[in-house]
Amino acid sequence: MATFLRPELSNLRAYSTPPSDSLPPELDYLDTNEFPWDLPTALKEALAQQYVSTLASHRYPDSHHWPLRQAIARYVSEHSPTQISPHQIAVGNGSDELIRSILLATAIGGYGSILVAEPTFSIYGILAQTLGIPVHRAKRDPETFVVQITEANTLIAQADPPVRVLFMLQPNSPTGNPLTAAEVDWLRQLPEEILVVIDEAYFEFSGKTLVGELAEHSNWVILRTFSKAFRLAAHRVGYAIANAEVIAVLEKVRLPYNLPTFSQVAAQAALEHRQELLAGIPTVLAQREHLYQRLQACPHLRVWPSVANFLFFRLQEPEQTQPLCEALRTQGTLVRAIAGGIRVTIGTPAETERFWQRLQAFLNQL
Repeated sequence: MATFLRPELSNLRAYSTPPSDSLPPELDYLDTNEFPWDLPTALKEALAQQYVSTLASHRYPDSHHWPLRQAIARYVSEHSPTQISPHQIAVGNGSDELIRSILLATAIGGYGSILVAEPTFSIYGILAQTLGIPVHRAKRDPETFVVQITEANTLIAQADPPVRVLFMLQPNSPTGNPLTAAEVDWLRQLPEEILVVIDEAYFEFSGKTLVGELAEHSNWVILRTFSKAFRLAAHRVGYAIANAEVIAVLEKVRLPYNLPTFSQVAAQAALEHRQELLAGIPTVLAQREHLYQRLQACPHLRVWPSVANFLFFRLQEPEQTQPLCEALRTQGTLVRAIAGGIRVTIGTPAETERFWQRLQAFLNQL
């Protein structure tokens, strides 16, 4: 490795997806938890027309995202007992950029470390490692995937440098389980010196949120995204909700002009048309429950309940996990091998049925 590069990066595994040149031409993307349907054609055409007729490509984007932050604040307030101000909203190029901004604002330069509970979204640890920030990894119960709180508290007590950020998904990915009452109580009791980041990427599917408690916890940040239920994965729009003082600092450390104009406009349009876009969620949830019942009846695997738009299961023969993924991939179904099991996104009815038939064909050979 070149001597001018940080040596600790040589063994770091980047977040990855399958290379496009290795994939069949016809694919069911059930590996990245995207929404199964694109934006309605009429909305896409309206956005295209707006781009052609009114957006100035030679001008930098709005660096303050103020109209979008106002729209997000109104949307979040609909599901909160307290009014959310635009000053409590930060917008990022996906939630990933906001996670990185949080790390820059809290733990870089030897000032602190972070805590995650695994299995969980790998990007928290990956981004921390790229910045030279130590990562402490608590375990989850192997049966329920609930955080082992006693172990997590021990890691916090022994951490040097101290834990500055704790990342929690609500619901967790890849396992789909929501926070329990005990886990929420634990988050409430953590010292104010620790920033508690609650990632609600799947809020629109789970209906579970802790936004209503933000006023009581100045050390909490809630993350959300437009990449899932709002169908804007290609536009990379995420947002944070927090105390205005915390948001002001996140605004200081992010890159200028971080979100393209078209992405800002698309996110505002999605919020304006949210009734239409979110109307597909009950179909996804019904498919999830139907697939869950089918998987639960399979003797070759164990599946866990989920409140997100995906399911997590493990084969009774763990050594068959990678062969199953490869068999599905060659037939045109992508799933995610992770945490000793497989996470499958709920796709369209046709995609979900193809997955089921291909899975059955594989299992019948065991």
